[in-house]
Amino acid sequence: QVQLVESGGGLVQPGGSLRLSCAASGSIFSINPWGWYRQAPGKQRELVATITSNGNTNYAYSVKGRFTIPRDNAKNTAWLQMAGPKPEDTAVYYCYAKYLGYDYWGQGTQVTVSS
Repeated sequence: QVQLVESGGGLVQPGGSLRLSCAASGSIFSINPWGWYRQAPGKQRELVATITSNGNTNYAYSVKGRFTIPRDNAKNTAWLQMAGPKPEDTAVYYCYAKYLGYDYWGQGTQVTVSS
């Protein structure tokens, strides 16, 4: 069983920066992949970014060049580094992890981009 605990959401000004964290607890030796998804009001949940155990990344076109998804395998932690957020990035962000073939989700954290 894996539990994902997210932190770091909140209010950020357009053009600022924000970092979300996701820590996995449990008897874990390798999560592959990690991911971040988001869901804005009235919209479906969408992929933001993923990273595999060997560091291969994939980003949604809308965030490419602005967001990054670093991870620390030893700490079972992944982050979403948001640089230059825009109002359209406002959403609830969910951490995702696949472990031993099972999908796990965090509880979600609200990110609001507004001046």
